[in-house]
Amino acid sequence: MEWVHGALCAREDPELFFPVSATGPALREELAAKRICLRCPVLRPCLAWALDSGQAFGVWGGANAEERAVLRRKADSSARAHLSSAESR
Repeated sequence: MEWVHGALCAREDPELFFPVSATGPALREELAAKRICLRCPVLRPCLAWALDSGQAFGVWGGANAEERAVLRRKADSSARAHLSSAESR
């Protein structure tokens, strides 16, 4: 996890990246965290790590838990489709 050393979030309040809900002030915190992520040079490896390790909370790689769940479902669906097409050959 060498990428962690270049993460912009390491210089921020960690609570900003772990809002307690998805409404009101917590939503503003999530949006602020995502703005930091968008400027971060390690956004892609951070998101990949969060997806691979199943992070269930917080903003990682510019995505919240719900957004990462959608990305995982899409990746799983794509992998199943690929395997299915390979089996039919």
